[in-house]
This record gives sequence, structure tokens and C-alpha cells, in this order.
Amino acid sequence: MPFIELSGVSYSYEGSSRPAIQSLSLAFEAGEYVAVVGANGSGKSTLLRLVAALRRPGSGKVLVGGLDASDPANARAARSAVNLVFQSPPDQLVATVVEEDVAFGPENLGLPREEVARRVDEALEVVGLAAERRRPPHFLSAGQQQRLAVAGALAMRGSFLAFDEATAMLDPASRAAMLDLMDSLNAKGTGIIHVTHDMSEAA
Repeated sequence: MPFIELSGVSYSYEGSSRPAIQSLSLAFEAGEYVAVVGANGSGKSTLLRLVAALRRPGSGKVLVGGLDASDPANARAARSAVNLVFQSPPDQLVATVVEEDVAFGPENLGLPREEVARRVDEALEVVGLAAERRRPPHFLSAGQQQRLAVAGALAMRGSFLAFDEATAMLDPASRAAMLDLMDSLNAKGTGIIHVTHDMSEAA
């Protein structure tokens, strides 16, 4: 059974003359790495918000880990299972210190302090920011800020990370590092959904 499954899903934004997504059926297997490409306005970002339970489909069904993600009772579980990393690094940062930013998600799950600290340590180690843990995020480079956003997502311990054009605003070196990090995470079993305009990244 796929970990994420969309069946006949449609979604329209208020005031739009056409649906952002129409009659979409799609499945993602656990641990899979999928690239999603398409023109601006083709529904790529909407797809990610639907699978992360940030939007509810107008019709059809989205299942995450076997749960109906459109049911408010399951929304929290779905959001914990699929974690998003967006295009603009500063827009994702919520705290004034790196380690506090990574702790934000796990703390909101109500986890014990020791477990939160363990997750923060592990996530910062994975993304190579352990030495920066006490710095203000706005002092980091754009590439480091994007890795910090990934650390925050990793600390949620979800089954999938969904990257919404997460390399678009990075310089070539930071972009290469981010792609290497995606590959490394996938090799360890994390599912990756990678929205991109770059066909070389998709390949």
C-alpha cells in the first residue's frame, strides 16, 4: 500500500477561474524519491500542500499513512508525516537562535524536553550545522538557512520531506550541497518529493 495516495483529487483557489488541480490520482511509496516538474501555475505547490494536509481537497481523497488527510482529526498526524521545505529560506525560520528554530516543531508535538533535545542534536548533525547551534539564523548564509529549514523538518521525524523549489534561491555550491543532502536522506529511508523547474535536478 502506498504511503501517500491521491484519488481523484481536485482543488480550486477562491476567485480562480480554473482549478489548480483537477482529477489527480497519484501514489508515493514509502522511501521513494520523486521529482515533480511543470510550468508555473500547474499545481505543483498545491500538490505538496495537499499531501501535507495544509489544504483540503475540494473533491477526491488524500491518504497519508492510511489516514484520510482531509479529516481534521487526522490533520496533525499527516502534517507530522510529510514535512515541507519551501523556496525562500528566511520565510521558514521562526526563532532567534538556530537550535530553538529546530526545536519549534517537536516542542509543538508536546514531546518531553529530553526527546526534543535529542532530535535537535541529531538534525543539526545531519545538516552540518551543529557548530552554529547558538547563532541567530539571520547571520547564516542562504544555503545554511535552507539547511536549517531542513533540520527543522527532520526533527519532526516524518516519513517524507517535500521540497518546494528549495534550491531556486541558492548559489551553485549551496544548491549542490542541498541536492547531496536530499540524496543522503533518501538513502537512509526518508521519502523525498522534489518540486523543481530544473530538468537536470529532476534527472
